[in-house]
Amino acid sequence: MRHPPRLSALLSGAALTMASTAFALMGTASGAAAAPACTVEYSVVGQWAGGYQGALTVTNNGAALNGWTLGFAFPAGQVVSQGWGGKWSQSGTNVTVVNESWNAALGTGAKITGGFLASWSGANTAPTAFTLNGTPCDSGTPPTPTPTPTDPTTPPTTPPTTPPTTPPTTPTPVTGAPELSVSGNKFTDQNGATRRLLGVNRSGGEFMCVQGYGIWDGPVDDASVKAIADWKANTVRIPLNEECWLGLGNIKPEYRGTPYVNAVKDLVTKVLAHGMTPVVELHWTYGQYTGNSSGCADVHASCQKPMPNAQYTPAFWTSVANTFKNDKRVVFDLFNEPYPDRATSTATQAWSCWRDGGSCPGIGYEVAGMQDLVDAVRATGSKNLILAPGIAYSNDLSQWRTYRPTDPAGNLAAAWHVYNFNTCADETCWNNTLAPVAAEVPLLAGEIGENTCGHAFIDRVMKWFDDRGLSYLGWTWNTWNCNSGPALISSYDGTPTAFGIGLRDHLRSLTP
Repeated sequence: MRHPPRLSALLSGAALTMASTAFALMGTASGAAAAPACTVEYSVVGQWAGGYQGALTVTNNGAALNGWTLGFAFPAGQVVSQGWGGKWSQSGTNVTVVNESWNAALGTGAKITGGFLASWSGANTAPTAFTLNGTPCDSGTPPTPTPTPTDPTTPPTTPPTTPPTTPPTTPTPVTGAPELSVSGNKFTDQNGATRRLLGVNRSGGEFMCVQGYGIWDGPVDDASVKAIADWKANTVRIPLNEECWLGLGNIKPEYRGTPYVNAVKDLVTKVLAHGMTPVVELHWTYGQYTGNSSGCADVHASCQKPMPNAQYTPAFWTSVANTFKNDKRVVFDLFNEPYPDRATSTATQAWSCWRDGGSCPGIGYEVAGMQDLVDAVRATGSKNLILAPGIAYSNDLSQWRTYRPTDPAGNLAAAWHVYNFNTCADETCWNNTLAPVAAEVPLLAGEIGENTCGHAFIDRVMKWFDDRGLSYLGWTWNTWNCNSGPALISSYDGTPTAFGIGLRDHLRSLTP
């Protein structure tokens, strides 16, 4: 998000219903009963008026396959509009999903996952019959075995009492800030309980030091952090400046290096002490960019650049990861708002630059891609949760799944930003581009806001994210004029602005 001038420069319809149906599908063979050929789990992840998001997980219980085709029929006229995890097609009521090149191999016991968006009307009845490579997977009940004849003179024995089945228990969330892990498309804590990140941004650490004013914009004492917790927030995102953290010479000595790092560590400690998750995020970076949508001509970290730089940013993340790697409660947000799409001429170039870095068209410095930054963090031994944003100022996740970095720790999630003036700022775009990502990995809206001095837009965002169990953070816990940047508060005691009251009251309503 851009900042005020002085600071160097920002579903309607039915409620979502959740339903899940699992089918153990039995293969057939001539003669005796055969072992299950496959297991299919079909679920409705989210449903709204006229549409829904579905998910499929198929486990191969038979011989290893090199190439697969899943088939099924919708019983109520549903129509797929988009699918992922395979090549989806539909003819009448029949749906076919063919493997992609990267998931063609399906070993014995291996799983494939996919998802889709579809329309429905009248009823949204789940399919019950599937085929894998043409072999039926029948959901019928196994036949009742023929009883063994008994001697009529022998009194029947009392059948053994079947012990009652203990229902599965929902894991109890840990107390305080959790150590977060990625489990499928959910954030989970040490107990396996699903968690959502809901809270605010605390801006200041990205711009005050480079502008020579200090380290934070406003107080960061215990009372001011407690005021955030009093809104029932459980997460605070903390934007940082790489030159200030690394102690480069253009920053005043009192605001760089050790003093800056210690100030960040102190704020992280306070956030944790109030039971909230700290998200440390790289906001402003080194590298001269004067192309399309340039925020400044300065080579120094004094504005938002289109991409991180190879000269300093990997070193920044190596240092940050070493600082916090022994505390998995701290989350790493790799880069605020990439916009290589404004510098390069094609989407392919933009996404390749985003992931791989190097010499990117239109950007005059050597770029560090998201893969470089993931590698820098993991090389320290850190297992902390990592967030990777999209392009177009983090508002475009359309090819995030295709270009996602490889994380050896398996603890990578997607980050996204939205304001009312962004391109992807309505439910249609969210259904088409966010839902497929959220079906595969956890999704955090790291910044939500609007320039209206009200909260009607973020109310819609929060509704869409609540309906899907996703996470979001309001921009920003600062006392700015709403006309120059969305400000949640008018005082650091937590007094909300007209914009902030929408987030505050909503967060409090979510807490039992």
